[in-house]
Amino acid sequence: MILLSREAFEALVDEAIDSLPDEVRRWLDNVAIVVADRPSPEQQARTGLRPGSLLFGLYEGVPKTKRGVTYGQVVPDKILIFQQPIEMVCRTPAQVRSQVRRTVLHEIGHHLGMGEDELEDSGY
Repeated sequence: MILLSREAFEALVDEAIDSLPDEVRRWLDNVAIVVADRPSPEQQARTGLRPGSLLFGLYEGVPKTKRGVTYGQVVPDKILIFQQPIEMVCRTPAQVRSQVRRTVLHEIGHHLGMGEDELEDSGY
């Protein structure tokens, strides 16, 4: 287990976002990407994961592929990256960096409309 300051962890999230091609970053409109300590019991339950399972990230919102002409003036979507579960499974700063990047890309995939099977097939 490795513990980082919130600032250092957020910097890794920013690094993952900054590494994306401009074409992908342009699709990240009306979405906030934030760090939280861990998922709430309600968030954990909504995922369908068993109690005690680790959740590294969560997308809350309307995927871009599901937005219609009536989509607008809505609260921004949210991508949550959970610091404590990631730190629990990582032993080195490099592992944290890698898991943060993987989690950010996975949740961005959900924002863009990809399902779990598609993300798993693509390695995320």
